[in-house]
Amino acid sequence: MTLRLTDKEHAGLRERAAQRGISMRDAARQAIRDCVSRGEHRRRVVAAAERVLTAHGAALERLGR
Repeated sequence: MTLRLTDKEHAGLRERAAQRGISMRDAARQAIRDCVSRGEHRRRVVAAAERVLTAHGAALERLGR
């Protein structure tokens, strides 16, 4: 895989890596892992909310009045 960055993205990645004392490659990989993790978390939260609405939707509706 080849990742092409803008000059601004490259500078930001270089700065972030330097702040953390890691390579740019490791900083990029960490950013990707964080992004994937946030997406997985969001998916789990939505699924949990759907389960709550299915199980308790009527009660929540009454409480909202």
